[in-house]
Amino acid sequence: MTDLRALFSSNDPIDTSEAFTNRQRQWELVATALEEHLRRITTAGFDPADLEAPRTHLVVFHGVGGVGKSTLVRKLEAALGGARPTQWGEPVWAGHKILPVRIDLARSAGTTFEDVVLTIRAALATAIARPLPAFDIALRRYWEAQHPGDPLDAYLERGGLVSRFGKSLPQQTQAALGDVAQALLLPGTVGSVVGEVTSALAGALRERRQTVRALAACARLAPLLESEPDLEALSFYPHLLAWELNRLPDDKKITPVILLDTFEDTADRHRDLERLLQRLVWLMPNCFFVISGRSRLQWAESALHGQLDYTGPAAWPGLATTAVAVPAPRHGTPGGRQHLVGDLSPEDCEDHLTRRLAKDGRPLISPAIRSVITGRSHGLPLHLDLAASRFLEIRRTREPQPADFDHTFPALLARALSDLTADERHVLRSVSLLDAFDLDLATRAAGLPHQTPARRLTERPIVTENPYALWPYHLHGAIRSALTEADDHTEDRWTPADWQQAADRALAALGDQWATNTSLTPSRMFLVACLRQGLRLACAHRLTGLGWLIDAAFAYTDDSVWEPLAPPTPADPTPDTPADAVAELLTAIARRQREHRQRTVDRLTAVLDTGLLPAELNEMALYYRAKAHKDLSHNDAARTGMQQVADAGGRLAPKARRGLANLARLAGDFPTALAAVPTLGWKGRHHRVLGDIHWSHAHTAQAVTAFEAGRAEAEQHGAAGERAMMQVRLALALSFADPARADDELGLAHQLLDSLDQRSNTLLAQVVALIKDAGTSSVTDRAHSLNTDIEAAGLPFLHRFVELARAFHHAVRDDGPQLAATIERLRALTVGGDFVYFTDIAHFMADLPLPQLSTTRWITSEDEVRSAWRRLVQARQDLLAGN
Repeated sequence: MTDLRALFSSNDPIDTSEAFTNRQRQWELVATALEEHLRRITTAGFDPADLEAPRTHLVVFHGVGGVGKSTLVRKLEAALGGARPTQWGEPVWAGHKILPVRIDLARSAGTTFEDVVLTIRAALATAIARPLPAFDIALRRYWEAQHPGDPLDAYLERGGLVSRFGKSLPQQTQAALGDVAQALLLPGTVGSVVGEVTSALAGALRERRQTVRALAACARLAPLLESEPDLEALSFYPHLLAWELNRLPDDKKITPVILLDTFEDTADRHRDLERLLQRLVWLMPNCFFVISGRSRLQWAESALHGQLDYTGPAAWPGLATTAVAVPAPRHGTPGGRQHLVGDLSPEDCEDHLTRRLAKDGRPLISPAIRSVITGRSHGLPLHLDLAASRFLEIRRTREPQPADFDHTFPALLARALSDLTADERHVLRSVSLLDAFDLDLATRAAGLPHQTPARRLTERPIVTENPYALWPYHLHGAIRSALTEADDHTEDRWTPADWQQAADRALAALGDQWATNTSLTPSRMFLVACLRQGLRLACAHRLTGLGWLIDAAFAYTDDSVWEPLAPPTPADPTPDTPADAVAELLTAIARRQREHRQRTVDRLTAVLDTGLLPAELNEMALYYRAKAHKDLSHNDAARTGMQQVADAGGRLAPKARRGLANLARLAGDFPTALAAVPTLGWKGRHHRVLGDIHWSHAHTAQAVTAFEAGRAEAEQHGAAGERAMMQVRLALALSFADPARADDELGLAHQLLDSLDQRSNTLLAQVVALIKDAGTSSVTDRAHSLNTDIEAAGLPFLHRFVELARAFHHAVRDDGPQLAATIERLRALTVGGDFVYFTDIAHFMADLPLPQLSTTRWITSEDEVRSAWRRLVQARQDLLAGN
């Protein structure tokens, strides 16, 4: 179909077309349902006069305005008429004659219920070329009563039905009238008086006269002819049409496929037109209906009883959504007879834009512009068409550029808002601030006292539903972008203050939901989801009330899991609001698992220098910067930062005291570290500190006990991150003494780490694997590869662990030269003082004398530590010799 607007927008000979993107899935749905329908109506027991059987003779397509439903309906009409796209394949109903009849119900078309009935009958008049007397006589009686002095043929010509279907209908209705008059032996002049004929026919039917035996089988014809010929009666006449279609001879058999487009425009307060149309669908079960509109059909909802004649899931089983406990996602696999017409894929958008405008057989819109339009469209065909129009408009004066299309269109927003109530529009703007929402969140963000407007909005196709998500509802991306960028062009637009108040309400509602969830059933997933939405809201709208975000930030860091809170950006802008500073703080802490620790130090220093962080989170930045300094072996800076946090006495003071204890251990001051353990408690991870002290002394049993206690305590507190850390350390302690059990514990450690983002512990687990395999041939090469990964991660402290693993390996193999080289590397790595006791341990493993007096302060005598490490080497040698 030629796009006339585009054709008349330029002097250039541009090839314009309504570029229909393949909707093969929708065609397959219609074809399959139509095949089932044909099979059902051709069975021996089918009776179109059965008014109680469930109705499945329809398919409904619904979706947001501009998604291409009307184009789909036109293509379906053409395909059913024989003009199918080749990729749609051949139909499966060979031998059946199909008559497609498309009816546009848009308000702009002015289609009345009379028009619907006349269109169907006019199409049949052309297709079967014979009267349908039961229906035709009733129709003529109605017309004479309701349109006196306005001949039917004149009305049909004015409405365009004559040009579409010809003049057969008036002729056939007149013929039916004459045939009945003749059968009843009425005078010829009476044959033209409709009232006389219908009265005589009704009487004859009541008396079961032989002359009208052909019509006597229609049990409801006489009551219909005797009823007042008004619009209500007309809505029951389709029953007569269905009856007539069923008794056609085989050579005239035909199955109408009636396509009702833009069904949403039938909506009114009392559902008057919808009631008439539903009655028509119900009374014509031998026809097949395709209905398209913005909203789902609600006919299967029992709550509509009294507003419509036929309601409930038993009446319309294919339309029901409450038959299962959890409905399928509305954007996913379609169920029953209602199908969401979804957005186009990026590939389909590209195809659409390529064919939309062309010149000399080549696409007019450049690939760069097509890419921008596709990204901004969120798959909505209306956006693509608006962009094509915009392209031609710009092209009149200059060459269009990609930047010209990096925006949305006010017309798209106007289309989306046109059929929403004022309350629904208010909720729509409120939820556009949220990535996802539920009824409570939407209602509170809108500041409304009741959920009804939010519930109504969720039933609109501009909202998609995933019942398995934390918040089930999502606003269509194109509509959300349009509200953000083009709301200034709408009549009931919000002021900046309105948007600000809605953002404050939405942030508070998120905080209340998180607090309620935390008090009942704490969920890490829900915490992260709330933080992501809350931080985005606070940053985008420069909100200052960050109360719950501060508590959530501490909850986020407590568990050491480190899910990303924001997508990576090419360059991190300098924060200029407290919300920006909080977002950058948490992002820097989380990304340190994927960035070099020096980058973490730099980012946290920059955040601290802004002075924008709330006081409590200033302490968090200091603490995690100190941790990064420790990982970089900047121990003086690490001690200074930890001491600042510990002295402040805030929420992170216990962790800072643990950090100081660990720094003492790293410096070889084990008594000081051990003395701090009783003061740490759970928040200071006392069992972790104690276990690290014991394995360093080769006290395997005590270390295992401490790590197992730490793991149990982490499980008790639901701290998945800490549990994984304890599991890795448990495997570390066992890797020297019991490689078989260490292998089992390491397997569990990997399982726990798989769902987390703990880079240092993942690398430490690889060190553990080296230690448990000490004495075998693959250790040296694996150690070299592991050092490369450690360097890339910016975690230099782990190089010491790799060299300790090598020292154990060479000691087990009695490889003196390699052990000496390893000790030299350890000495170079520990020259700053930290982990210098690793060099002592390497000597102890091979029972070598220390070259000079050690600065390490053990919790037992040096000789006891030496003997313990030597025994572990000898035990491994014995194990390998036994194998």
